[in-house]
Amino acid sequence: MTPRRATTADAAAIGRMLHDFNTEFGEETPGPEVLAQRVERILARDDVVALLAGDGPDGLALLTFRPGVWSDGPVALLEELYVVPALRNRRIGTALLQRAFDVAREQGSRYFEINVDEGDVDAQRFYERHGVRATDPGTGERAFYYFREL
Repeated sequence: MTPRRATTADAAAIGRMLHDFNTEFGEETPGPEVLAQRVERILARDDVVALLAGDGPDGLALLTFRPGVWSDGPVALLEELYVVPALRNRRIGTALLQRAFDVAREQGSRYFEINVDEGDVDAQRFYERHGVRATDPGTGERAFYYFREL
């Protein structure tokens, strides 16, 4: 399975998947229609890439890119990685993540970031299996992600 780049025509499907993702984990969601509108708007940007796997589609990876100071290329952030629950453990997530790494390299990224909740040990194991670490490779110190709602 080779994930493809989504277009604005895929916004409704992506909105549904993002809504389902948040619902699965008991998180708030503005609903699939609002998410679809937002996705349609951001997919028109050069610094946002959505990847879809399968005909359903069955999975989604959403990447954003921002300028960085520690390398010439942008920093890639995996905003979301979602696979329809009934289709998990079929390597769809792996295909999406590998394609996301490829897209980041194509964009000139040297760094690829992912934020994972502390309690989501399944996601942590998945990312670690694919070479992503929660420690600084230079110092071995644990990495943290902080945020504040404004």
